[in-house]
Amino acid sequence: MDGGNSGFNRMYRCFLQILRPFDGLGPLALRLFLGPIFILAGLNKLGSIDDVAAWFGNPDWGLGLPAPVLLAWLAALTELLGGIALVLGLGVRLAAIPLMVTMAVAAVTAHWQYGWHALPESTLTMPWEWRKDLIAEAGVRKEKAVELLKAHGDYGWLTEAGNFTVLKNGIEFAATYFVMLLALLFSGGGRYVSLDYWIARYRHLPE
Repeated sequence: MDGGNSGFNRMYRCFLQILRPFDGLGPLALRLFLGPIFILAGLNKLGSIDDVAAWFGNPDWGLGLPAPVLLAWLAALTELLGGIALVLGLGVRLAAIPLMVTMAVAAVTAHWQYGWHALPESTLTMPWEWRKDLIAEAGVRKEKAVELLKAHGDYGWLTEAGNFTVLKNGIEFAATYFVMLLALLFSGGGRYVSLDYWIARYRHLPE
C-alpha cells in the first residue's frame, strides 16, 4: 500500500510540475472574460451619464441612492478603468477591490429584490433562490405574452434570433462577477501573462 501511495504521489507531483508553467492561464481567462464586460459597461454609463445618475437617484422608478451624480461617475470610471486594468494585467489585485464593491452595490441595490436567477429558470440552477414566486409569475406572463404574439404577430420571425423570455433580473451575474474578481484578488494577474508579473520580476517584488 505504501508503495502504491508513493507511486501516486510521484505521479501527482509530476502532474503539478507539468501544469506549473501554465498556471497563469486561469487568471488570464478570468481577466479576458471580465475585462471587456466592464469596459463596455463603463463606456455605456459614460455615454449616458445623466440618465444613469437619474436612475441612481430617483426613489420612484430608480434606486433612490444618495449623491447619484457622484456615484454614477464613480461606477462608470471604476468599470472602465478597472476593465482596462484587467485586460492588461496591470494592478489586477488593486483593480479587483473597487470592482467587487461595485458588484456588491449593484447586487444589493438593483437586483436583490428579484432573487438569485437572472432569468426565470423553470429548473433551479441554485438551491438558494429566495424569490421562487417571481419565477412562477414570470412563467405565467411568458405564456400570456407568447399567446398574444402568436395571435397578433409573426411568432416565427420574432423567435428566429432566440426564444422569448422574461427578465427576472436577480443577482446572478453580479454575484458571479464578484466571485471571479475575488479569485483574481487572491491569484493576481497570472504568471507570464500579465504586466504585474513582469513588473514584479523586474523590480524583484513578490508576484
